[in-house]
Amino acid sequence: MKYIEFGLGNTWLIRTETELEDGTEYEEKGIKGPVKFHSFYIRFWIGKTVFILDLREGIKHVKKSRKEFKFILGLISY
Repeated sequence: MKYIEFGLGNTWLIRTETELEDGTEYEEKGIKGPVKFHSFYIRFWIGKTVFILDLREGIKHVKKSRKEFKFILGLISY
């Protein structure tokens, strides 16, 4: 899967994070194709709490171990 993200809090303003089948992942600056739309999401990360509003999966709430501030608009691609 690919996660194409636009927003504040990541290494780059626009980035693509690719998740491989073995569970490893890597990120690249900009949009890396090809892009095959799967879902759209908005992610708010405030302190150790992350709220995710996903077009396909609905609303999710996750706790993380580190503190961050992020506001991200994202696209999930195959």
